[in-house]
Amino acid sequence: MRFCIHRGTQEIGGSCVELEAQGVRILLDLGQPLYATEPTPDLLPNVPGLSKGEDPSLLGIVLSHSHRDHWGLIPLACPDLPVTMGAATHRIMQAAASFVPGMAMPSAVRIMADRETFDLGPFRITPFTVDHSAYDAYALLVEADGQRLFYSGDLRAHGRKGALFGRMVRTPPAHVDVLLLEGTTLGRPQRTAGLPTEAEIEERFVDTFAAGSGLVLVCASAQNIDRMVSIYRAAKRTGRTLLIDLYAAEMLRATGNPNIPQSFWPNVALFTPQYQRRQIMEKSLFAILDRHKSNRLFPEALKARAPDLVMLFRPAMLYDLQRADCLSGASAVWSQWDGYLAEDRGVALRAALDTANIPLTAIHTSGHASLVDLQRLAAAMKPKSIVPIHSLEGHNYPLWFDNVAACADGEWKEI
Repeated sequence: MRFCIHRGTQEIGGSCVELEAQGVRILLDLGQPLYATEPTPDLLPNVPGLSKGEDPSLLGIVLSHSHRDHWGLIPLACPDLPVTMGAATHRIMQAAASFVPGMAMPSAVRIMADRETFDLGPFRITPFTVDHSAYDAYALLVEADGQRLFYSGDLRAHGRKGALFGRMVRTPPAHVDVLLLEGTTLGRPQRTAGLPTEAEIEERFVDTFAAGSGLVLVCASAQNIDRMVSIYRAAKRTGRTLLIDLYAAEMLRATGNPNIPQSFWPNVALFTPQYQRRQIMEKSLFAILDRHKSNRLFPEALKARAPDLVMLFRPAMLYDLQRADCLSGASAVWSQWDGYLAEDRGVALRAALDTANIPLTAIHTSGHASLVDLQRLAAAMKPKSIVPIHSLEGHNYPLWFDNVAACADGEWKEI
């Protein structure tokens, strides 16, 4: 067996790994680079049979999770190419397709589940559910020709499913030849320290919501289900109602988990901003709206309810809130990677909030493991070699790990 990292040895995101054994091939992930605003053909890796399906030696794609930097180029792949993913990942991507422009679901989908081994030609694949900011995320063990490669995907130890990381450290896959190890956090100031847990993030939300005198706006990803749970729990603990939009309601529903907050729960309400009402009309999403309408809150009610609300917020919603005159005493929380605030949209958001006299604070923890936890995983797994992926710090891996065998994008390596 041999492998090629098409993208990810020198960047975070855009992940794509090709494996070859006995004359056939598979891909692990097909992500859109973080710098790209949309999927375009020039971003596709050089993989025969990927876009036109003319090469039967390409057996399929296995997706680790539902973040765009791991699946975002799937709409450009041959629609008949089989794609394997988790059941909740499939539901989340299907639900998102109603709202995300240009998103197309593959027609041939196979479902995988935690530690249930399956075969694609000579490749024997075992998925391991991991703790990550994406729901239903997996690491992947691939075996072929008597060799074993473990792809970490994206993972961490400090989320609400941190016990999964502990389980992997206690009972890791044995006899791993190559560990493709993500290192997203390694170039950041907190790389050597433990990161805040999701439980600690919840406590910070509680303090912030309790101190607020008006509407609290939280800028967070609706697909970060751990964070949605933290926001909901903090809102409930402080006597507030969590206000979500239709997209967030669909993401929560798509988890299929009855323990995840839903639009019909007490302390949850639905608000559809103007841009989303246009989407509903243009795409005929009335059935989707109908299944979430039980706790719907209309603009004319926002002003009176504002002091009791926590709102999952996107910049496009500011117009609706200003028209509703509900921003007196409002505050905002940034609960995503702070690097986004340095981009044009982040700068524009901060300027708009400043103009509206809305203070912005940050409450966040990474969706990726700290160096300490990555070292724990490597020490437990004892691979023959560690290959950097999904990191800007591949050149520094030898400072932190043993048996590092770095490679370049597009370089094939024998195992």
